[in-house]
Amino acid sequence: MNGLIASIASVAILLIAGTAFGLIRRDAFSARWLALAAALVLLNDLLLTRAYGLIPAFWSESDWNWEGKLLALVATLVIAAHPAFGWRRVGLTLRQSPGSLKAAIPIVILYCAFFAALAVAFPGDPPSTEAIAFQLTMPGFEEEPFYRGILLFALAQAFTSQVRFLGVDWNWGAILSCVMFGLTHAFGYSDGTFTFDPVIMALTAVPSLLGVWLVLRTRSLLLPVFLHNFGNVISWLL
Repeated sequence: MNGLIASIASVAILLIAGTAFGLIRRDAFSARWLALAAALVLLNDLLLTRAYGLIPAFWSESDWNWEGKLLALVATLVIAAHPAFGWRRVGLTLRQSPGSLKAAIPIVILYCAFFAALAVAFPGDPPSTEAIAFQLTMPGFEEEPFYRGILLFALAQAFTSQVRFLGVDWNWGAILSCVMFGLTHAFGYSDGTFTFDPVIMALTAVPSLLGVWLVLRTRSLLLPVFLHNFGNVISWLL
């Protein structure tokens, strides 16, 4: 129940903030796409938590959420295949936009340096084999296609007004997708109280914004997926 309340509250934040931004430029705002983005967040949370524990875990001895991640990933891929989205349009393609890889090099270096600095500042405990296997696969494979894929695409349709900055076209949807990614890690509900960790929110905002830039520039999720998983295991490699 705590997870459901936190999910509903996060979606409420998305709808309230999104509507406020949309009213600034009503001619470039689609409330229907914003509502669809909110529904995507609810569905993603539902599957990640295995319907908040109602779906049993097949691997009860594991400490990692393999089942929830796989359920969420399958749903993301099915949604991405719908004609309203399209795999290539949401970034599920190996093809990179012409000239984008060279332009992405500084961002890739910055991304790696950010997580390397965190690894040095906050060294992790020795990992298990399963921990390494999970972190090298599931976070990037599931979270990037959702947050930088279908959710970013849906929010881009909700806010069509764009501003050119740092070589890519930004809109409110790009920012809101980062906010939702941060809230997933920093926002929660337990014992009748909402919790929010601004430090975690800030630490997730940086890679999220870099990931969005990479998708907008390369038109592919390839680099964000690779870098996401790299960031999750770098503390064990240094």
